[in-house]
Amino acid sequence: MRSCSSFQRHSQSHLGHFRARRSSSLIAAKTSCRFRSGSLSPELNGSKSNVSRTHGYQLQYSDVQDFDIPSFDNWSDNEGTVGYMVSSSEGEESDGEIVLNSISDTDLPSVFVSNNDALTLTAHRLAMIGRARRRHRIKLGLFINLGLITFLTVLLLFVDWCAWKIVRLPLAPFYLTRPFFISAVLVSCAGYICVPLLKSLKIRQIIRKEGPARHSRKGRTPTMGGLFFVPIGIAVTIATVGFSSLQVSGASAATLAIALIGLIDDVICLVKNHSSGLSAWSRLILEVAVGTWFSFWLDATSIPSPYGMKMLVPLPAPLGLLFLGKFYLLLTSFTFVSMGNGVNLTDGLDGLAGGTAALAFIGMSIAVLPICSELSIFGASMAGACVGFLLHNRYRASVFMGDTGSLALGGALASMAACTGMFFPLFVSSGIFVVEASSVIMQVLYFKITKHLLGGGRRLFRMAPFHHHLELCGLKEPMIVAGAYVISSVLALFAGYVGLIAA
Repeated sequence: MRSCSSFQRHSQSHLGHFRARRSSSLIAAKTSCRFRSGSLSPELNGSKSNVSRTHGYQLQYSDVQDFDIPSFDNWSDNEGTVGYMVSSSEGEESDGEIVLNSISDTDLPSVFVSNNDALTLTAHRLAMIGRARRRHRIKLGLFINLGLITFLTVLLLFVDWCAWKIVRLPLAPFYLTRPFFISAVLVSCAGYICVPLLKSLKIRQIIRKEGPARHSRKGRTPTMGGLFFVPIGIAVTIATVGFSSLQVSGASAATLAIALIGLIDDVICLVKNHSSGLSAWSRLILEVAVGTWFSFWLDATSIPSPYGMKMLVPLPAPLGLLFLGKFYLLLTSFTFVSMGNGVNLTDGLDGLAGGTAALAFIGMSIAVLPICSELSIFGASMAGACVGFLLHNRYRASVFMGDTGSLALGGALASMAACTGMFFPLFVSSGIFVVEASSVIMQVLYFKITKHLLGGGRRLFRMAPFHHHLELCGLKEPMIVAGAYVISSVLALFAGYVGLIAA
């Protein structure tokens, strides 16, 4: 049998396909030779094939002339095919490269083969190992999601069971559990329609070049998933509560308003084919405008309060009720900006922002239950929407929420706190968002200070936000997400408890 390097010397712009057959079993591997220099024409002018036998195998290869071979960056990221590239030398003057792709799951038999056949055999087995690891991570992502759903379900059932002790009024059965599951089911079903639609429209995520190199494979994943799960969460709330609650109507309007900012940013990214849409100052001004509008709406609207007055922030004893007056309006605007950008920065790993946001919504639903029970339904419904979206956003994600979803989630959390004064439970339950946003601020400040003092900027983390730092430290995506879920679960329980004792 002719070796690959010999074949390259006879035809520099040929593509070789080798197929090995045996009477009792099938060993299939696809081998293609790619060259560092020379151009390949897209036209297929002719081909020839030869057949030879070596060590009991029938070997067939075909020489195809002038055939265009796309670059590796343009090859589709197929889960069923794993590529391994073996180069004959490290220099630029190398004869060529052999790309071995496994196309069969069949275990290879133990046989005595020649050196060239052993190369094919080894590559196939390595491909099976790589596929097994990816499948393990995908199953791990599903297991993490099931754990999250189980925890939230048990927690909501417990809160519904003892809700009458909290509000001292009879509530409907499954007061929070029902909207949670309705939203989760509707969003998960809508995903099977909307995700293929987004993919067919080529609404794809634009990956930042500054991010980790391994994230480049996510560039073909559809984005703007917030277009279908945010409206469903709001619609379930309106269908359950109606328009009788001013807090729910205001929170829904604020969520849609800040989601519109994210939508504009996503559309600009797609049009420019760049990872940056709106400028930082433009987006900041728009977010401050929404927060200011909402704060003035709170000041002008007669919202019922158990304390008989507005602009109060309930805090645990011995602090009690804190009256902020006009500073309440500034705190509201700051909360909208910080929460929106915090969720947006956290949305960098599959399932990270959606799961932590669901836990934050449940924590806030418990905290605001004594003050506004209808707003608790809003939080439970949005949490269910996040969980339904996670079925499509878990590792490996088939869709991303985009700025449309991340800004909307931050705005929804901020509006719940602004309507009830529960700012302290909000920042507790959203601890992951606070850490992610703080890591970016610390990274920028540390770089500028060291550049001014030392003449050269230094970085506090390997990369910001903090989850990218953990990635570069060697942790895998599912493990980082699982750790964030555990921490957020503890923070959500603590936030709910703080809100109950403060109210």
